[in-house]
Amino acid sequence: DSIYEHMDLSETGLASQAFQLAFKGYNKLVQKGLVNLSNILTIVDFSKSSSEKRLFVIDMEDQKVLFQTLVAHGRNSGLRFATNFSNKPESNKSSLGFYLTLDTYYGGNGYSLKLRGLEKGINDKAYDRAIVVHGSDYVNAAFAGSNGFLGRSFGCPAVPRKYAAPI
Repeated sequence: DSIYEHMDLSETGLASQAFQLAFKGYNKLVQKGLVNLSNILTIVDFSKSSSEKRLFVIDMEDQKVLFQTLVAHGRNSGLRFATNFSNKPESNKSSLGFYLTLDTYYGGNGYSLKLRGLEKGINDKAYDRAIVVHGSDYVNAAFAGSNGFLGRSFGCPAVPRKYAAPI
């Protein structure tokens, strides 16, 4: 709670429970030596609507939020809120759980970041499903404002195009 309060993360809209769960898992991954950039924690708070800025990239060392932006979920995960998740190929659903970031590449969605799911049965098929962080034109405030929700991906955490490379 002290880090959450010290960073005033409630003011950003990040739910305390989402932060606490992410922070606990983050610490375990750091202790196991699985994290290359141990100062960076990225959280997607699926308790929030897709029309809200629910992706948070946090510098834990400097204790500041580097990015807070919109992020899409899979088209079969729900409309406004992501409520259905899957690890199955072709499900077009997002997967919960902890991920490691891998290499970047240029693909059909432009600059993208490969992900490896770390939780067996929850997200461990993400790499084979080509679940990646990428930019998309359907992830923008205007789309969300006129529809009440963002466009949806095939399961990827898609961000606004301008944030794909920096994130």
